[in-house]
Amino acid sequence: MAVRCAEPAPPRPPRRRLVVAAGAGVALAALGACAQPARPGPRLEDFPPVPEAPAGTRVVASEAARAAVARMGRGINFGNMLDAPREGDWGLRVEERFIDLVGEGGFTRSVRLPVRWSNHASPDAAAVIDPAFFARVERIVDRLLARGCTVVLNMHHYRQLDGDAPDPNEFLVEPAVVQVRLLSIWRQIAERFAGRGERLLFEIYNEPHGVLEPHWNTLFSRALATVRRSNPTRAVIVGPVHWNAPSHLDRLVLPPDRDLVVTVHHYEPFDFTHQGAEWIQPPRPTGQDCCDDAQRRAIESPLLLSAQDRERRGFPVFVGEFGAYSRAPLNARLRYLRLKREAMERLGLPWFYWELAAGFGVFDPEAGRFREPLHQALYGG
Repeated sequence: MAVRCAEPAPPRPPRRRLVVAAGAGVALAALGACAQPARPGPRLEDFPPVPEAPAGTRVVASEAARAAVARMGRGINFGNMLDAPREGDWGLRVEERFIDLVGEGGFTRSVRLPVRWSNHASPDAAAVIDPAFFARVERIVDRLLARGCTVVLNMHHYRQLDGDAPDPNEFLVEPAVVQVRLLSIWRQIAERFAGRGERLLFEIYNEPHGVLEPHWNTLFSRALATVRRSNPTRAVIVGPVHWNAPSHLDRLVLPPDRDLVVTVHHYEPFDFTHQGAEWIQPPRPTGQDCCDDAQRRAIESPLLLSAQDRERRGFPVFVGEFGAYSRAPLNARLRYLRLKREAMERLGLPWFYWELAAGFGVFDPEAGRFREPLHQALYGG
């Protein structure tokens, strides 16, 4: 089939997860037509993993890591902004008015900042981050920190790493450098932000899935060792495979490092939370209510698994994403959010709602005000 590269595209609808439709594999098979040429550079072997602990050693979280999670409370994702292929592609940019909503005097003091670094770095193994984009992210992080926020800075939507089809305006690279680019990017991020205080946390990668799953534990260990060269005690976040699903926590292997934090994402029951979502195939029908006994179990069981994992390993856990799309009936959506919030807080799981101002959003950017029923269900008393 004909392949077009870097073609301009209209704004994408808000999205959380890419569901690969039939034919996406064909697009990936045509990689050679779009891939940027790789130059010699670092290899995976240049990023050794964290050494294993002596047999019989039990490593548990530091007090600093526990305190970092305890400070999170009720947070918000700045989604569909810097995680788009280009900031603004999905209809939103990080605006000063959004930053002014959070931190001192705001509705929350915790922000998760998703960033698509892979599309703003050179296509070779060195993955040199574009200086203007780097400075843009740095300014946003510093503005948030200056307002007293806890900030989770992550790598988001590196489609080729998971084996997903690229988004419009996202370039492909040679397969041999895909994983090493993640490590090169984290070396740069870690060095750039090494001087920031403990309220800045690093999340190595959002929702590992697909072809990445068999490699995730080792790749995370390599990334953690890379970060530790310049940030020996910063809290670093990791989640399980299958889109950070609590059901896959048993597949997550933690390196022997006391400053780790575990995250999960939880959108169950998926047919309810994603009803009418334009990017899901097959589409989930709209008009679904919440919350019967089966839906309650779908909400509560993954959270219980997460709390049990916290006790088993001795590492703090938080919910990095949850939400219900705007096509759900409002009253059902409010019942879902209240039930979810109450369950997370009863189990001592801090959380970040997905997201601020797009299709799941608690804030209406056109009206310039909160969607008050959602705001109250999530952040009210």
